[in-house]
Amino acid sequence: MIPIRDTIPSRTTAWVTRALLVANVAAFALELHQGPRLERFIYRFGVVPRLWGVSTPSDFLDWPHQFLTLLTSQFLHGGFLHLASNMLFLWIFADNVEDRLGHLRFTLLYLGSGIVAAMSQLVMSPRSDIPMVGASGAIAGVLGAYLLMFPSARIVTLVTLGWYWTAREIPAYFFLGLWFFLQWFAGLMTIGQVADTGGVAFWAHIGGFVAGMIGVATLRRRRSW
Repeated sequence: MIPIRDTIPSRTTAWVTRALLVANVAAFALELHQGPRLERFIYRFGVVPRLWGVSTPSDFLDWPHQFLTLLTSQFLHGGFLHLASNMLFLWIFADNVEDRLGHLRFTLLYLGSGIVAAMSQLVMSPRSDIPMVGASGAIAGVLGAYLLMFPSARIVTLVTLGWYWTAREIPAYFFLGLWFFLQWFAGLMTIGQVADTGGVAFWAHIGGFVAGMIGVATLRRRRSW
C-alpha cells in the first residue's frame, strides 16, 4: 500500500515540515558529493551501536559525538528510494500534526521521536557495526501522533489487486495500525539473529512510533482537536 494523501486539510502553513523536507534533501545531496569518502561520512554521522560500548574510561570521551549522531543520523539516507519513501510519509502525515501542535511542539516531537527510535534499535542491536541512518524513526513518531489525533481520517492509498492498481480511502486507524503491526512482527523476527546484515531498523520504527504517541499526549495543547 502506498499512501497518496490524507483528507484532513491543514489550517496553517507547515513551515517546520517543509524545512525538514529541504534539510533531508540537502543532506542527501551532500552525501552524493562525498564520492569515495561516503562510507567514512556515514560512519561518522550515523549511529553505530558498537561505538556506544564502554570498555575503558577513555571511551566516555567519544560520547559527546555519539549523542550528536542521534540527531545527524536523522537527516542521512541510504539511497534515493529510502529518501523518497520517507519524504512521502513526512509530507502526507506531518503537516496535520504540526498544524495541531504548533511549530515548536512539533519540532520537539519529531526530533525526540527520532532520538528514542535510534536508542531503541541501539538497545536491540548493541554489537552492530552497521550505521543507522534515516528519518524513518522520527517519521514513525509523527505516525504515532497522527494515529491518536486523527484516527478517523481517511488515507487515499494505492493498493494492488494483482496487476491492477487502484486508489482507495482507508481509515487512518487501519492504515497506521497495520503499519505498526508489520513493524512489530518483523522486529520480533530479528530477535536472536547472530549477525547484523543491515536492512530495515524495525525496532527504531517501533520505538519512534510509541515515542510519538507518548509525546503528543504530553505536548498537545489543552484544547479540543
